Amino acid sequence: MSRTAVRLLVPCFALLLAGTTALAQHDYKKTRGLLRDGKWAQCIELANENLAKDPKDSEWIVQRGLAEARVEKFDAAIASFEQAIEMGVAPQRFVGEARNVMKPVAGKEPLKSWLAKHSKALLHGPMLGNLTSTSVDFWVRTSRPGKVVVAVRPRFAGKFTKFEAEATEENDLTAVVKLTGLEPGTVHGYLFELRSGDEIGGGEGGKFRTLPEEPGKVSIAFGGGAGYVPENERMWKTIQRFDPTALVLLGDNVYVDMPEHPEMQRFCYYRRHSVPQWRRLVGSRPVYTIWDDHDFGTNDCWGGPEIAQPKWKPDVWNVYRENWVNPGYGGGEERPGCWYDFRLGDVHFVMLDGRYYRTNPRAETTSMLGPEQLAWVKKTLAASDATFKVIASPVPWEYSTKGDSKDTWNGFRTEREDLFGFLTEKKIEGVVLLSADRHRSDAWKIDREGDYPLYEFESSRLTNRHVHGTMKNAIFSYNELQSFGLVTFDTAAADPTVNYKIVNIDGQAVHELTVKRSDLE
Repeated sequence: MSRTAVRLLVPCFALLLAGTTALAQHDYKKTRGLLRDGKWAQCIELANENLAKDPKDSEWIVQRGLAEARVEKFDAAIASFEQAIEMGVAPQRFVGEARNVMKPVAGKEPLKSWLAKHSKALLHGPMLGNLTSTSVDFWVRTSRPGKVVVAVRPRFAGKFTKFEAEATEENDLTAVVKLTGLEPGTVHGYLFELRSGDEIGGGEGGKFRTLPEEPGKVSIAFGGGAGYVPENERMWKTIQRFDPTALVLLGDNVYVDMPEHPEMQRFCYYRRHSVPQWRRLVGSRPVYTIWDDHDFGTNDCWGGPEIAQPKWKPDVWNVYRENWVNPGYGGGEERPGCWYDFRLGDVHFVMLDGRYYRTNPRAETTSMLGPEQLAWVKKTLAASDATFKVIASPVPWEYSTKGDSKDTWNGFRTEREDLFGFLTEKKIEGVVLLSADRHRSDAWKIDREGDYPLYEFESSRLTNRHVHGTMKNAIFSYNELQSFGLVTFDTAAADPTVNYKIVNIDGQAVHELTVKRSDLE
């Protein structure tokens, strides 16, 4: 076995061992490993051990119930499920797992009857994406195959316009409905419906606002490090209170660390998409995502230059596409990945895939992006006429953010300097950097000889328990509580500005930085 393969597989085997410092924030991984391997009795035992220490942790109850169902202790499983629901876990969690972990026993009584009682047409979503002034993409996962119909109207008045798409087994019952011809800068109301055979279900609705056509203010809430932690899922409600134009997630959006096991990847996505606070947030504004190591492979992994080596890469990509609603996914089937670009008004976002084609950072020649993606990044930036261009990376740009680790751009200095040199050569102004990975929120200033400095906004402790130490050489650095970055662009000002605030899970703004467009010339 190659060194690369060993490096990618070892963290998966470690899931069955006692928690280490690196895995302490993700204790649920231990039962996930047991669920994956069919060790149901051990999963029940481990869950009960943890519940004895913390009886209020609903996730242990969920995972105990899943294991109880698999050994056909249905009365015990249903009791666990009901207990978890009383503690705030959405019933969709168990209905979803009837297609996944519980699939071999989901059709047996009395589990079948209990699941039917809690099954609704809409399983996950709606989740919005790819927002423009006249369109938006509308993602859902349904409880059964059928035609997804979305009715939308501006200002909750007048006639509805209907759009539709099919939810099929091939796409894990997900559908993306494209809503077009909308009114710019307007609040629209929507209703969802599923037509499956002779049955019609749904009726759930919400609202969103299209982008205005004129330059003005737009804002994003961004970050990474969003492992599932029940007591910290309130972060999504905190973010919604600040009413950002969009949510931007820069990796470790779910913690899977099982690239060879699609059922465990879906387990993690079902868990995230079932959270009520999450659903309310992403059903009212668009979300844009890229992945990092824990939702692509394993800790600090690299995929390598080949499309299908290791062989699990295309499957990970397909599950990822099923669960997000991005404007694009790299070069499509011919060149899989998660890079793409989008605009919010006069702000152009260039989203990078730092894992699929990353090479060994200790090799003689290194690349984080791969030649095709790097060429695309340069072409996209050179053609952009936006006031601000935002380059979003899953890992930090500043070399000192992770000590001597080669996992950040510190391990790919030649490629970073090539990209930064291209900005200088082509006189590309107004560039701002975003990043995630470190479990804190920072602001950095990267000086460049003969050109304007690049400001980097880093945030990656949305929900995680585990925390990394603050950095004295940053402009500011915060790790006391979970936090997100709130970035507001004002492109209508005489000298346009970008403002970066660090906001903690309690809604307190703890640090702030404003950069003028004239500082980026």
